[in-house]
Amino acid sequence: MNSYFQVFSKWFSGLCALMLAICLLPVAQATVYDAELPAGLMHGPDLCAHAACKDVMPQATRFSQRMGSPQYVQAFGHPANAAANSAEQLVGYVFLSTDVVDIPAYSGKPVITLIGMDTKGIITGVRVLKHSEPILLAGIPEKALLDFIGQYIGQRGDAKLEIGRGGDGSVGLDAISGATVTAIAENQVISRSAYEIGRQVGIFTTAARPPARFTPIDERLSWRKLQDEGAIQRLVIPAAEVGVDPAGGDYIDVYFGYLNTPTLGKSVLGEHGYQRLMQDLRPDEHAIFLIARGQTSFKGSGFVRGGIYDRLQVRQDPQSFTFRDTDYLNLYHVEPGDVPEFKESAIFIIRSASFNPAWPWSMNILANKRDANGVKSFARFEQAYWLPERYLEGGHPVVVTAKPAWQLIWQGQWWQIGVFVTLLAVTALLYSQRDRLVRASTRRHKPWISRPRLAIWIISVGFVGFYLKAQPSITQVMTWVHSLLHQWRWELFLSDPFIFLSWWFIIITVLIWGRGFFCGWLCPFGSLQHLMLKLGSVIGLKRFQGLLPKRWHDRLKWVKYGVFFALLAVSLVSMETAEHLAEIEPFKTTFLVGVWNRSWPFWIFIGGILVLSLFSERPYCKYICPLGAGLALPGRFRLFGLKRKAECTSCHACAAGCGSHAIDSAGRIDQTECMLCLDCMVMYYDDHACPPLVQERKRRTNAGQALTRIGADGYFVSLDSLRDSLRSAKPQQGGDGA
Repeated sequence: MNSYFQVFSKWFSGLCALMLAICLLPVAQATVYDAELPAGLMHGPDLCAHAACKDVMPQATRFSQRMGSPQYVQAFGHPANAAANSAEQLVGYVFLSTDVVDIPAYSGKPVITLIGMDTKGIITGVRVLKHSEPILLAGIPEKALLDFIGQYIGQRGDAKLEIGRGGDGSVGLDAISGATVTAIAENQVISRSAYEIGRQVGIFTTAARPPARFTPIDERLSWRKLQDEGAIQRLVIPAAEVGVDPAGGDYIDVYFGYLNTPTLGKSVLGEHGYQRLMQDLRPDEHAIFLIARGQTSFKGSGFVRGGIYDRLQVRQDPQSFTFRDTDYLNLYHVEPGDVPEFKESAIFIIRSASFNPAWPWSMNILANKRDANGVKSFARFEQAYWLPERYLEGGHPVVVTAKPAWQLIWQGQWWQIGVFVTLLAVTALLYSQRDRLVRASTRRHKPWISRPRLAIWIISVGFVGFYLKAQPSITQVMTWVHSLLHQWRWELFLSDPFIFLSWWFIIITVLIWGRGFFCGWLCPFGSLQHLMLKLGSVIGLKRFQGLLPKRWHDRLKWVKYGVFFALLAVSLVSMETAEHLAEIEPFKTTFLVGVWNRSWPFWIFIGGILVLSLFSERPYCKYICPLGAGLALPGRFRLFGLKRKAECTSCHACAAGCGSHAIDSAGRIDQTECMLCLDCMVMYYDDHACPPLVQERKRRTNAGQALTRIGADGYFVSLDSLRDSLRSAKPQQGGDGA
């Protein structure tokens, strides 16, 4: 044992040193990861003074200022086939993705992209200006993202571009290996931005929308009924969302609705107010009312400067409508008696034939958001509105809307999700029947446990790990904490269906059975380590296999908790640094990126863990894994633990065979370390292995007494209680016979 301990110590020390070296390796300088972008680029009138527009529109020699809604710039130059002395012509358009769409990637933040498109609708260039994807910082080179966006050059802006195989009129694009969610989000960013700008400038056309025709319904409804049917919508921006003091209440709380319909108009304004409004409105003019309260006004600072309501915007795909002082009417009185309290009110007029109230639209409030470090950023908050269909002749028109990226991901992987959910369900069902399985097993023969678990390990490594790349990680825990402190976005966590399902499964099962169920049965890297231990036995290394002395195990097991809390603390200061330090997890290199795509220190690190696993059970899980430490903490509050007997305090039979070193000298099971292999529970019912049962079996055999079944308490049912039950059963049988 001493020689084994010395070898193990040398291996473990070497791995720790290498692990530290990997974490301290300088981060490769990313050119656009969380790059600082000037305010003029994001919101200023001269986009191309701050962005390299010529990179995405090589033909251009001059660019206009921002125009349109959504905004773009015109590019002027000499067409390729034009004479050298010919006059400049419009050659295309350049636009910033965040001026058009707001689609978050895996980090929860958009990939800010500059896009060029010529006058025929062909994409001429794409350049990523800023991204916040940690996976492209540590593990996958940024070049993978640059290679990905290069596929868009030469594609039409209205083409149906899809990640994966094309077909049915769609163009297939290669994804970013290991960062599929980022690729899908960026595909939507580029495709939708190009299409919206192309449609606005007239390159792409759509069928004209028939004008709205209102039904003659004329009712007087309360505020509550109007809100319940959707005729009045509400947009609330909590103070925390924009980084202001929540003690003053919501940042702003706005109610709004469309007034041209008789029921809503008369219910809100009264008969006289509605009739007067309709007399003043011209054809193709539409009235929208707002009432609001909160820490700020919906008027915004632009109203004071030039009569522009720069905080309000109505958007109806693909156009946006803003308001000036000439579009404003006073709203002195709101008719319903149950109207909520408000501080300001107004009626705004949309003066455009392009606005169609039969189609959905949204109210947008623009704000400057201040993060925890005091840095300001531009934010848009919106609430969808669709006039209830009972007010429209023919009801709602058929509207095809672009699906969120996460929905496309789930739909595209439906059969993999089905197999994955089946695996989780079958494993949980199997473990829930553990009492039956261990009773049907013995210490020397337990096929009902060992064979299914071996199959689950193989599937977890091959299907879940290498194929689905669905290894849960400490980086996801850090992302959750970060989101809870800053901004929670469900679409961020829904973007990877397997990780999303895994974590819900983990949360539920950890609270029911503890950490050991996931870590010991389903974790891909944990399963890989155990398969290596099995391989070691097969190839003749079994006599060299063993465990660290218990006293050393009890000291080293705390290392993983230190790693967990250190990573969590660093992530609160810098997610970039925490992501780099999280390389202490071998999961990304093993399953997500691939060992062959990493440098030699990672090869040695992974190889060292797997070689060590040939000789000792799950060394990484026991001593280093921060994810295991994070799961062990809530696992202390599990509902169900493993059974023990009174004799367990002095009997060490189970502890001698515990590969997790989870049983102490007093017979207590440390459920935060236990991998739920169930070996001790097999022995609990095995009358040829459990010393108290062996002793009782021999005593009864020598005395010529019957061997009764073993009860839930782990002991033979007493003969006295058996006789009593037989006596009570006989009168009942006699009564039945009569």
